[in-house]
Amino acid sequence: MAEDHREPLAGAGALRETLRALLPHTKEELVPELGEKVERSVVRLLWEAAELFCGGCWRECLQASEAILDYSWEKLNTGPWQDVHKDWRRVYAFGCLLKAVCLFEEPGDAPAVAAALKACDMGLLMGAAIHGDILIKVAAVLQAHLPSGKRPGPGPAQEQPSMKKAREDPVSVPDVALERPVPRLRCPSLQHFRKQFLVPGRPVILEGVADQWPCMTKWSLEYIQDIAGCRTVPVEVGSRYTDEDWSQTLMTVNEFISRYIRSESRDVGYLAQHQLFDQIPELKQDIGIPDYCCLGDGEEEEITINAWFGPQGTVSPLHQDPQQNFLVQESEALYAHETHLLHNTSQVDVENPDLEKFPKFAEAPFLSCVLSPGEILFIPVQYWHYVRALDLSFSVSFWWS
Repeated sequence: MAEDHREPLAGAGALRETLRALLPHTKEELVPELGEKVERSVVRLLWEAAELFCGGCWRECLQASEAILDYSWEKLNTGPWQDVHKDWRRVYAFGCLLKAVCLFEEPGDAPAVAAALKACDMGLLMGAAIHGDILIKVAAVLQAHLPSGKRPGPGPAQEQPSMKKAREDPVSVPDVALERPVPRLRCPSLQHFRKQFLVPGRPVILEGVADQWPCMTKWSLEYIQDIAGCRTVPVEVGSRYTDEDWSQTLMTVNEFISRYIRSESRDVGYLAQHQLFDQIPELKQDIGIPDYCCLGDGEEEEITINAWFGPQGTVSPLHQDPQQNFLVQESEALYAHETHLLHNTSQVDVENPDLEKFPKFAEAPFLSCVLSPGEILFIPVQYWHYVRALDLSFSVSFWWS
């Protein structure tokens, strides 16, 4: 049994003071700068909430933060996400920040700490950065006050996830065409990778690059639950995002593992997170950034690190990622959707193609591979690719230009 060195739950006042020390000390510094997109009545509400906060009126400030969240939530969910002005996301993050600090009523209130942590996660997922990385710092303090034994589980009606093993289904390895394999190299030099694969836009599997990453020996279901079990994350429900019954929802990592990893149910859920490693820095410390990313035009800070975590059977439909173009690939035979939302996704089911409806797909050249733990697949920009999880998998991808 592992010894838990984290500090026990502190009293509400002590924990709040710890959090309060992370925030600006005056209302003038506390309220984020906002443009004309935000109505004056909402700006006044923010100032009133900040005054209540700085005055220690926690219950009243909590009520004001809920009003801020209700109003800004409507703005966040009206129209396409890309049309939401960043100032409204800042308003939402501000409401989440105040709520997280004002929630505590009683000493040692674990449910209140969990609720405050959820408020931070919602601000990180739906809001925009305010006061630097303040929500990440607040979340780290809150998580340290939730020892493993007192963290909320998936619910009273469900078995604690640590009591059951991950479901184990027979792994069906596809018959990969040996005459069309993706080439493999072990730790090629930067110059060789650039000349032979990056510039011409050729896929390759890199072996040995991730062997020393801590995640290769540390990560397990138990470890992920210990580090991130109480954190709220977005989950895709369904085996692929092109299915009619596919949907997205929010739940804790514990709930996700209990419902989709350890459960005997055949339901498929997938954690696809573009912010997970920013949201939970402890996990980011366990991975590295491949040196080959330095061959791009951008800075290291511009590399997007994505997490993909799910059970056997999850599928990423045939698609291309619209990043900076190294090689524009011909895609006529792959029948991309005509809608703007799915313009980078093929209509063809790769494993069961309808060749009467999509006859040119039979002529499309392809490469194939089975990717094992620790191996890195280089997928050139705008290169069509299809992925199926053969068993429980946690994958990390790096988008760079």
